[in-house]
Amino acid sequence: MIKTLTTDFELNLEADVLVIGGGPSGTWAAWSAASSGARVILVDKGYCGTTGCAAASGNGVWYVPPDPEARETAKASRESLGGFLADRNWMDRVLNQTYVNVNQLAEWGYPFPTDDEGKPYRRSLQGPEYMRLMRRQIQRAGVKILDNSPALELLVDDDGAVAGATGVNRQTGEKWAVRSQSTIIATGGCAFLSKALGCNVLTGDGYLMAAEAGAEMSGMEFSNAYGISPAFSSVTKTLFYNWATFTYEDGTVIPGASSHRRSVIAETLLQQPVYAIIDKAAESMRPSMRLAQPNFFLPFDRAGIDPFTQRFPVTLRLEGTVRGTGGIRIVDESCASSVRGLYAAGDAATRELICGGFTGGGSHNAAWAISSGYWSGKSAAEYSRSLGEERTQRQVKGVGEVVLHSGSDRTLATDEIIQAVQAEVFPYEKNYFRTEQGLTESLGRLNHLWQELRSSQVTSEKELPRAREAAAMVATARWMYSSAIERKETRGMHRHLDYPEQDANQQHYLISGGLDQVWVKTQPLLNTEYISQSRIEDPKSKIGAVV
Repeated sequence: MIKTLTTDFELNLEADVLVIGGGPSGTWAAWSAASSGARVILVDKGYCGTTGCAAASGNGVWYVPPDPEARETAKASRESLGGFLADRNWMDRVLNQTYVNVNQLAEWGYPFPTDDEGKPYRRSLQGPEYMRLMRRQIQRAGVKILDNSPALELLVDDDGAVAGATGVNRQTGEKWAVRSQSTIIATGGCAFLSKALGCNVLTGDGYLMAAEAGAEMSGMEFSNAYGISPAFSSVTKTLFYNWATFTYEDGTVIPGASSHRRSVIAETLLQQPVYAIIDKAAESMRPSMRLAQPNFFLPFDRAGIDPFTQRFPVTLRLEGTVRGTGGIRIVDESCASSVRGLYAAGDAATRELICGGFTGGGSHNAAWAISSGYWSGKSAAEYSRSLGEERTQRQVKGVGEVVLHSGSDRTLATDEIIQAVQAEVFPYEKNYFRTEQGLTESLGRLNHLWQELRSSQVTSEKELPRAREAAAMVATARWMYSSAIERKETRGMHRHLDYPEQDANQQHYLISGGLDQVWVKTQPLLNTEYISQSRIEDPKSKIGAVV
């Protein structure tokens, strides 16, 4: 048995693998680990299967049959947009694994539609059905789920290896501790409570916990993704804006504005309102569009607006690392972090490996969640088995710092901290259109907020989850802007007005980390000349295949 902490917890549990986060990557990780024979516990800030951006909407999937020409087109489609930072070996791995796992979803009973030729169409998933199915599957696999139970800090052993986590149940206030041989961070990205659809639980908590254990981030400068949304709605699904015309308030078309040129929309919004109408969609397309993404149309129906024939005001909502590519750096194909015993998956892990510096939208992101979740679960289970007798020896302790432990009697003003960090990351003139001066000034204010957090404490334990969210958002913003200052060029979604051109000498990754003192360093790209025989796993047989 792992030796207990000195602190008392109402709920003390043990597992081979602990998964933190219950979205697509977390549930795939839990299923994969359990299918590998591990005892698995999954903890979710909300109710697993209903929270997060995937559960709230329809999702495209980067699902490409194993046709060489189709795969080549799929890989080439984002390379230049992402500033040529993606790695083709990782692209191949994700395309292979996603193809296998999406087909597994069909075998589990996911109701994929058929196309006009009667063939299964497997390039999109309806979030509610998808995540209900995933919850059922992990329960069938024997995974224990703790709903409404946000993790607050990681546990580590005397050697610094991650050995579980502690947290609290939001509904009961009951404190819990899970001691595990390995831990997977699948907490999603950080959207800074921007009201983007399904992102209210995505505040960068996993980044903060991982960093407190010593993990590194990668690509945090590519974290300024904004989604188009009706001004009166939180729905940031942007696919259908490919058929939209964007206008000024008087109906005049805005030159150059489109879903793919959101910078024009952002520039206009700095001065005046922007309107849209989805008038380029043929009438024959409209019923199928409603079937594909019904919740896209819900706010219009409630407002009595026909978006195909009537103009409506739009805005851009920050989606941060949820649609961006930055996250916890993974060091190898197992999806391990730079800390022993800690793995990362989905939006919590850097997606540069397949998207470079530009958003993968829904499809690449969904494929990454499926694949990285599957690999991290299998790898975490293997690592757990490898510990052997070591598992009976470990003493563990919590490594959470900010707002969890403070010798100060200063009361933390959590809501004020959240509003202050939003004031640095929401404005287009600060985050979308970056300048050296603007980034430096914002980073100074963010560093001051961090010191406030460090020297304050909450008045009751009930406030801890919200306070940790505030701390995670401040930490995320500091890694973002520290990395953005270091990248003195424009590449991918990182637009630097002082350095408007892409610099061939900066075709590298930026690794960042640290808490009180944030640091940034460069890392060369992986060997893009390496032609891999990508090893994949069949979820049904768990037999490796070379394709």
